Amino acid sequence: MKSQEVVKMNEKYIMNTYGRIPLVLVKGRGTRVWDAEGKEYLDFVSGLAVNSLGHCHPRVVKAIWSQADTLMHVSNLYHIEPQVRLAKILVENSCADKVFFCNSGAEANEGAIKLARKYAKENYGADKYEIITAKRSFHGRTLATITATGQAKFQQGFEPLPAGFKYVPFNDLEALEQAIGPHTCAVMLEPIQGEGGVYPANKEYLQGVAELCRKNNLLLIFDEVQCGLGRTGSFLAYQRYRVEPDIITLAKALGSGFPIGAVMAKEHAAKAFKPGDHASTFGGNPLACAAALAAVQVLLEEGVIDNARLMGEYFKAELTRLAEKHQRVEEVRGAGLMIGVELDGPGQEVVSRCQEQGLLINCVGGNVLRFLPPLIVSEKEINTAVDILDKALGG
Repeated sequence: MKSQEVVKMNEKYIMNTYGRIPLVLVKGRGTRVWDAEGKEYLDFVSGLAVNSLGHCHPRVVKAIWSQADTLMHVSNLYHIEPQVRLAKILVENSCADKVFFCNSGAEANEGAIKLARKYAKENYGADKYEIITAKRSFHGRTLATITATGQAKFQQGFEPLPAGFKYVPFNDLEALEQAIGPHTCAVMLEPIQGEGGVYPANKEYLQGVAELCRKNNLLLIFDEVQCGLGRTGSFLAYQRYRVEPDIITLAKALGSGFPIGAVMAKEHAAKAFKPGDHASTFGGNPLACAAALAAVQVLLEEGVIDNARLMGEYFKAELTRLAEKHQRVEEVRGAGLMIGVELDGPGQEVVSRCQEQGLLINCVGGNVLRFLPPLIVSEKEINTAVDILDKALGG
């Protein structure tokens, strides 16, 4: 089908929930994708940090084909071998002791919210339910997770919102300390805010947050849905900060394109969940776990995380050099291959110019260009992207 035909059918049959670019992508390999007319693009969106191994990584494709031909789905009434193997590798490479599998980042954060409240009520009383999150944060699209999200624009029109959430400025330890009250049970933060504009947490801030949580008997939840799994140059983002959260949420890159999410927790928190407290029909099914297991093995075995760290340093340096040339660039920030370039005005026109020249990026917050290339990206491909961005910024 040609692009125009797909766009027209989309308008007729699909709910209007996305401000879609009129581009129909039909094929992907590695760091590149092709549209319905055969034009090639360098993909520095990666499905919003999902395709961290690039498109159609052969080990992931092989795992999916093999599992699909063996056993695609059974209920969690039974033990599932790929699920257990995936949980093992995640636990062995993190501070967590137990894992719950679901289907998305929003579901993972829902699970974390439920677990934190259940733990607090069991250990500290029925009036413990409040969770403190950060302004500019993004935690998902369910009613609870848009309420946890510290951006009013995602909440408008869905009131009344669930009670029990409070917001504080990011990287402001004093504000967080003042917000802790008699009903507080947990603090939930992204080590790097993605949808909010690519704002990394300060190391001293997260270490201070962890100390406040210990002092006040609060659980510390890290939402690593976007920044986890190699994206920042370490397996999990918290490992950059030398801070261990009680609960970690994952999704996006976990299945390298196949939908799967996870709630990881230390034993003291995990044991608050009992049979019947939480569940997911499709969560952790054999096909999803086989895909995720292959993706995690590639991350850990093929030098992908080291490449993300090295290429991230190189890319950030090149973007900083570009910022010195273009006055409209106000700041370059981020970690690993999660980088934001803040402009002094709207950024969507720059996104469109890059697309015209064969580079896919996106814009968050209206004026922050976000770069999320596959973690397998090369120096040559980064140079190509920087050259295209240079021309796009020049108008």
